[in-house]
Amino acid sequence: MGEEQIFVSGVVPPEEQLNPAWWFAFQGRKLLVHSEGSSVAVPHMVEIEHLGLKTDARQYLGQLGSRDCYAVQFAEGLQPPAGMTFLGLRQLYGQIDEHLFQVAGRAVQLVEWDRTNKFCTRCGHPLENRLTERAKECARCGLLNFPRLSPAVIVLVERGCELLLARAHHFPPGLYGLIAGFVEPGETAEAAVVREVREEVGLTIRDIHYFSSQPWPFPDSLMIGFSATYQAGEIRLDDSEIEDAGWFTVDNLPTIPEKISIARELIDWFLKKQGKPEVGIQD
Repeated sequence: MGEEQIFVSGVVPPEEQLNPAWWFAFQGRKLLVHSEGSSVAVPHMVEIEHLGLKTDARQYLGQLGSRDCYAVQFAEGLQPPAGMTFLGLRQLYGQIDEHLFQVAGRAVQLVEWDRTNKFCTRCGHPLENRLTERAKECARCGLLNFPRLSPAVIVLVERGCELLLARAHHFPPGLYGLIAGFVEPGETAEAAVVREVREEVGLTIRDIHYFSSQPWPFPDSLMIGFSATYQAGEIRLDDSEIEDAGWFTVDNLPTIPEKISIARELIDWFLKKQGKPEVGIQD
């Protein structure tokens, strides 16, 4: 990543917006983009209002390189200007610059937080934005409200030359992924990995190692990836969550998650360990 593409988070906007900025403008969870043929682009202009659209709220995000970034939201039912459309982030993956996509993921979470946290959860009084930090404050009781982040774990379990893949009920037809779930209060990420594997497929595991993490704005998760080794047990499905699960070799994979996800990063890592190239793997 070039230095000009480093994102620096910020809360306090410039006193006056004089230069073109990146505008991450959402209607619900869909981003407004220029659309021409098969190409799309995030709006880059001095003020988003120059498009003739009224925004409900805006938040300053910081700077990507030397350019300011803003998150704004529009009311439902608003029609996009000619040559523009609203698209979900999954549709935009691979169509816009990677750094812009990452900022868009941050922006959609902040827009959703702002939209759904208008009143104090303790006393019901309207919340006010704090000027110098990303938080909302109740003027009546002093309660602070910060953007929500939901930590979740995801794990690739290997057994020799096989990996464990599972199908949740809500997956598209034919798609298999990795075991995943949310971290519970008072629980470490590693303990959550052990629990989720035991609960969903009835297996015990060992040698749990951290892999990497990924912001996952669908809607507000931080995915924490691990690898682990099978220890004991036979697959027993939690029928309320898992439709099917099994052991697969690199030459006999079902449809696997797309490259946007840390699940795919983990699977590709395993394939590389097994000497299998990524080319030809079905998405």
